Amino acid sequence: MTGRRVLLVSPVFHGYWRAINGALAARGHEVTSWRYDERPGTLAKARHKIIHEARDRRGGEEGSRRASAEMTETAVAVLKAARPDVVVIVRGDGLGDDFWQAVADLGAASIVWLYDEMRRTTWTPERLATIGPIATYSPLDARDLAAAGVDADYLPLAYDSRATWTARESDEVSFVGARYPNREVLLRGLVDKGVPVRAYGRDWSGHLVDRLRTWRLGSPTIPAGRDLDREHAYGVMAGSPATLNIHGDQDGFTMRTFEAAGVGGVQLVDRPDVVSLYEPGREVLTFETADEAADLIARIRADRPYAESIRRAAQARTAAEHTFDHRVAALERRWA
Repeated sequence: MTGRRVLLVSPVFHGYWRAINGALAARGHEVTSWRYDERPGTLAKARHKIIHEARDRRGGEEGSRRASAEMTETAVAVLKAARPDVVVIVRGDGLGDDFWQAVADLGAASIVWLYDEMRRTTWTPERLATIGPIATYSPLDARDLAAAGVDADYLPLAYDSRATWTARESDEVSFVGARYPNREVLLRGLVDKGVPVRAYGRDWSGHLVDRLRTWRLGSPTIPAGRDLDREHAYGVMAGSPATLNIHGDQDGFTMRTFEAAGVGGVQLVDRPDVVSLYEPGREVLTFETADEAADLIARIRADRPYAESIRRAAQARTAAEHTFDHRVAALERRWA
């Protein structure tokens, strides 16, 4: 395909925009990126924490509308300056009607990629139907949107094959992610069985700064580390004897599914339907209970060749099918 001028409109969200940007550029496109929620600098982040997050916790709808209007005004200015042929929007539910009208007026192709279930956003099927192709990580949303007449396809998340990382060798089973009740119950169950586990993330960390960031006083008693950027998270997963991928109320598969496999981790995932992406028992391991997870971890520790075979197979499958290059190629087919 001939390279196009592409505007990528994305949240900051752990820097995944860089992965999408890199994949677009590798396919010959001239890419301009704009992060609609970026707040550079410590003072800006502190201001957002104090004003906006506190407001949201109080239910400040007027403040949210004002923030959306400001974001939309800036987005329109960015769009007019870039004059792209194609606009790729990641999530984007905070952008107002003026932005979508500006895209239409410019005559640019566009596609929206959702990494959350629709119910966790302000999108509705009726509104999505007016803005063109939709790609969603949720197979159920893809089905329901298509049934409602929306031009929507299922597109899983991916592994950033351009990230650089170094394995951080450890004897502890790792979990990297937010603290949800089901995750805490599972990790507590493993700890109680004597399995060495460490959870990473600001919701788990007992550090004072992390407690302030997450509006809490105490911390769980599960061994924990602080937030990790993606590269360090990749290193932790690669260097652990096993890494846990615990889903919550989700039907799509988390980014961690592809990242843990992509770095050659021994991934224990709580979803048997991962079979649509990876082969259980050969590329990933599946479990439903803490007892099952503990048994799998014991086998991994006792049988190093078996563990190494899973690492190699997971990494090979990811490189062949589940990188951002593969996902961008799928997006590209929608605007070709």
